[in-house]
Parts: sequence; structure tokens; C-alpha cells
Amino acid sequence: MVGCPEPPVGPAVPVDRSAIAADYERCRADLHWLLSVAPGEELRARSDGTRWTNEQLLFHMVFGFLVVRRLLPLVRLVSRLPPPAGRGFAGVLDTCWRPFHVVNYVGSCAAALVFDRHRMGWLCDRTLDGLSSSLQREPEHQMGRVMPFPTRWDPYFTAVMTVEDVYRYPVLHYAHHRAQLTLRAAR
Repeated sequence: MVGCPEPPVGPAVPVDRSAIAADYERCRADLHWLLSVAPGEELRARSDGTRWTNEQLLFHMVFGFLVVRRLLPLVRLVSRLPPPAGRGFAGVLDTCWRPFHVVNYVGSCAAALVFDRHRMGWLCDRTLDGLSSSLQREPEHQMGRVMPFPTRWDPYFTAVMTVEDVYRYPVLHYAHHRAQLTLRAAR
């Protein structure tokens, strides 16, 4: 864009992609283990601190990885806009936090009917394979691109996030919600 300087990009130090990928693999292994040992009655039980059942919450944990696959192109695009446009976009999204949370809740309830304990592992594998491939292909200079985020949508969204932060986000999301599972195996 004419007259709009490019925002500074590129992390100060190289991103430790192997650490991020290892975190993904730990989440993958943990999800598969939980799905393999959790009895049906525990999956249908309520989680702690959410309105979801354990099975719905497990889907929502996988959904965090799915979201990142869709967020990355948006971050790459918005990071190229003038800073006021990005802040305005995040501000508009922040005003929609109530409908977002309703859709987030209902969507996970509905999706868990299709991607139940028998299909959720496959979805997780497919998503993490794609996310890991994307992480390995991401040019180093792009990892520091920044985008303002709607902070009322998720406790792990910060006012400004880099591409690297977005790659790291779903592991934080997974760990946060894992603590809310009431599965015996999760304790």
C-alpha cells in the first residue's frame, strides 16, 4: 500500500518449531489416550466449569487446533493492513463477544455429535498433521507478523499476537480445558 509502511516482521530469535511441534504431539497423544480409556458414562458427564459434557469439551479442545488453521491466513492478511484497520477489526470482533460465545458453545455441542469419541481422534490427527506441515513451511520472517486480537473471545488471546503466538495458542487452549475435564483419567 502506498504511504503505509510495512509493520516490522520477523522474530528477534529463530522460532523453536520443534518445541511447538512436540507440544502438538503431546496433545495428540493425550487426546488419543483419554479417548481410549474414558468410559462412555464419563464422556457423557458434565465437565467442571463449563456447560459441556466431557465429550463435547474434548471436541472443543480439538476445535482450538482447527481454529488456528483458519486464523493463520487472517493474521497474514490483517498484518499487512494499516495498524488502525487491524485495531478496528479486533474492536468490532470484541463487541460481538456474546454471540461468539453462544456460537462457540452450540457449535461444539453439535459438532461433538458428528465428531464423537470414535471420530474425534481422526479429526485431531488430520488437523495436527496440516498444522505441523504449515508450521514447518512458514517462512521465518513471517513468524513475527502481528495482528490485533479480540481479547474478550478467549483468555489466551492477547491484544496483539504474532503468527508464532497463533501457532502456540492451541496448546494453551488445550491445557486450559483439559483441567476442566472430570474424567478419572484426566486427574
